[in-house]
Amino acid sequence: MKICGIIVEYNPFHNGHRYHAEMAREQTGADIVIAVMSGNFLQRGEPAIIDKWSRATAALQNGVDLVIELPIEWSVQSADYFAKGAVRLLQMLGCTHLCFGTEEESTFNYEAFGKFVQQNQLRIDREFQRLSDQGMSYPQKMTAVFNTLYPEIALDFSSPNHILGLSYAKENAQYAQPMKLVPITRKSAGYHDEEWSSSSIASATAIRKALSEQRSVTNFIPAATAAMIEAGSQQTWANYWPLLRYRLLSTELANLKTIYQMTEGLEVRMQSAAKKATSFEEFVTLVKTKRYTWTRIQRLACYVLLNIHHEEIHDQQAKCYLNILGFTKAGQQFLKEKKEIPLISKIGKKEAELAHLLVRSDQIYQLGGAIPEQNFGRRPYVSK
Repeated sequence: MKICGIIVEYNPFHNGHRYHAEMAREQTGADIVIAVMSGNFLQRGEPAIIDKWSRATAALQNGVDLVIELPIEWSVQSADYFAKGAVRLLQMLGCTHLCFGTEEESTFNYEAFGKFVQQNQLRIDREFQRLSDQGMSYPQKMTAVFNTLYPEIALDFSSPNHILGLSYAKENAQYAQPMKLVPITRKSAGYHDEEWSSSSIASATAIRKALSEQRSVTNFIPAATAAMIEAGSQQTWANYWPLLRYRLLSTELANLKTIYQMTEGLEVRMQSAAKKATSFEEFVTLVKTKRYTWTRIQRLACYVLLNIHHEEIHDQQAKCYLNILGFTKAGQQFLKEKKEIPLISKIGKKEAELAHLLVRSDQIYQLGGAIPEQNFGRRPYVSK
């Protein structure tokens, strides 16, 4: 049986995502397409514009058979940790292929790259440490490391899907039975593109920008997404800025310092910026430096908002479960044959203790607007 995994965020689900699901099935001959999807907070440190249940529903109506949540301890992370959590879930489900989008138009050999990292991890770590005191951001360090050790890959950190592909390749190579990697070149729109052409495919960035300007996006999204946008509120950092500001101003610096990834006095910069800023964008602008990127600060803002501490992240990452958001009939039948996997199909007291960061983050996400209950009493969506 061929099982193709895809790692997604769907912020929101659009025609390009439908194309990705279709191509994943076509190019791998998959019987089942499984999406591991970020929950209500995303890899770049942002709240999802639409809640996880709505995004999963749109996916299941447009080519995906099963949607599993990538929980907060993995979803709001740098590319390597994001990939580590997502690849682990796909491996647990027995996926034979991993299909992902990339900006690379050449025949880049992701599998060879993954093997190179596996065989040279000590050299990579030593080179990374050598650069640790040079005031560089993490992406800049990694670019320098691989330009030295593996110059033929020509890393470009302005291409986020390519970088995620490299992270998937590195993580996948760690397994005794790695998945077959199937990169698909992005169609029409780049990840960061804020505008669109006459094509029916636009980037999620362009769609979110258009929605914020109250422009129509119906040509670029399937009917399921359009209905959800029409029916509900759209979440951005603006919805959570008052809550974040309150957390920063009301928390002692000693306590802020214990927040996950709060290092090198960033708690002082963040608290000082919160006193001056009148918007989230102004706040990040005041905090960011050449060393600490916009995305790094956004992730840290998520950890502050959600009150996540170092030990909690590591405790949750050590646990293993799959939270099911929905399935088609084919996906449901597939799950019936996976009785040995720790599946969650309904959050109760026991499940809430197991996945307490997931539940807490969803409860805080609900504070951003008219958002329905995200866990208790919810069951996986079943697509007809």
